[in-house]
Amino acid sequence: MLQAIPVPWLRTLSHDFAVLAHAHQDAPAAGNNGGDWTTWLMLGGRGAGKTRLGAEWVRAQANGIPPMADAPLPRIALVGETEHDVRAVMIEGESGLLRISPRAQRPVFISSRRRLEWPNGAVGEIFSAEEPDSLRGPQFAAAWCDELAKWRNADAAFDMLQFGLRLGLRPRQLVTTTPRPIPLLKRLIADPRSAVTRASTHANAAYLSPAFLDEVIGRYAGTRLGRQEIDGEIVEDRTDGLWSRAIIERLRVEQAPQLARIAVGIDPPASSRQGADACGIVAAGRAEDGTIYVLEDATVAGLPPAGWAMRAVALYRRLRADLVVAEVNQGGEMVRAVLRQVDASVPVKAVHATRGKFLRAEPVAAMYAQGRVRHVGARLALLEDEMCAFGLDGLAGGGSPDRLDAMVWAVTELTGRGWHGPRIRAL
Repeated sequence: MLQAIPVPWLRTLSHDFAVLAHAHQDAPAAGNNGGDWTTWLMLGGRGAGKTRLGAEWVRAQANGIPPMADAPLPRIALVGETEHDVRAVMIEGESGLLRISPRAQRPVFISSRRRLEWPNGAVGEIFSAEEPDSLRGPQFAAAWCDELAKWRNADAAFDMLQFGLRLGLRPRQLVTTTPRPIPLLKRLIADPRSAVTRASTHANAAYLSPAFLDEVIGRYAGTRLGRQEIDGEIVEDRTDGLWSRAIIERLRVEQAPQLARIAVGIDPPASSRQGADACGIVAAGRAEDGTIYVLEDATVAGLPPAGWAMRAVALYRRLRADLVVAEVNQGGEMVRAVLRQVDASVPVKAVHATRGKFLRAEPVAAMYAQGRVRHVGARLALLEDEMCAFGLDGLAGGGSPDRLDAMVWAVTELTGRGWHGPRIRAL
């Protein structure tokens, strides 16, 4: 049948998203209360086709392509976690606007002006969620918000966008994201003006790497992280957990003050074989007032000892840390030796775990409850997921809390005998 269709028609068909789309990529007919929707939430696992949907929806709005649009819209906002993410994923990515648009409808990307211009005069403006005030002033008829659950200033950026959606008879927005239990996403799901679509990674499996499906899906399926990143579920905090997202969010800061001491905690894996535990690598610093700031999570998986040692030493150098704290229950003297092979000048403190993980973590969790530990920025999501999934029986869904362990070692060092007085530096 395809061989009998003329080539020009085949080209047209290849760009007809209404024909090619999965069921979860079809525009919803109504919102939560059955009426017209203002916000379309596409909640999906990694690789579920969220970016392709976002790009095709914007293309339809800009060119007036039914059934997603009735007429071309003049101005569209493209909002991502950072300006780089908008460009690298939403515009130039494999499923981005430039890749999926046929030649006659392909927009021109003017990076200096942070905008896309379509042949028919429609304009797409680029915005970073890190700069909510940049959304003051402009007005739009539609918006695409990508990975909303990762935005550092989610509430502020989203609120500013709502004031700008004021062109046309029915301004609308599409939100494509892998869900996390942030308050804004919960409010949008409950909003009667929202239409919610869900899809797991498996829904788009035919277009994903078999190696990805075998290794990543096989490793995380059924775990708490897998339910979030693969199945696209919003996974709530544990009732018996030591940490809650509310506490972590309340203590989050944009940047750390001057720090008197910095430590890099390492929780080495017992093996580097495929599927083995990750090597937890987390840096934290202590300010003059005694407050601890968790700075960065550089955890890696699947690397031999020399690989994770290089990663830890690189973090130590970049942050100008004071020492590396490494658990040596797994590997003993080998842990210290492999770090010295990478850089013999790095001070390494070996620590032995004499108590269970829960008992070691309890004093650190108490410091969070007292407001004495703060997280810097919004790039500690995987560490925070582990913290909120950790309870009396370990991680929900099993697995080893490698990131959490590394964080506990670093924080414990900064609050215990490892404190040797001030040596101030600014990050």
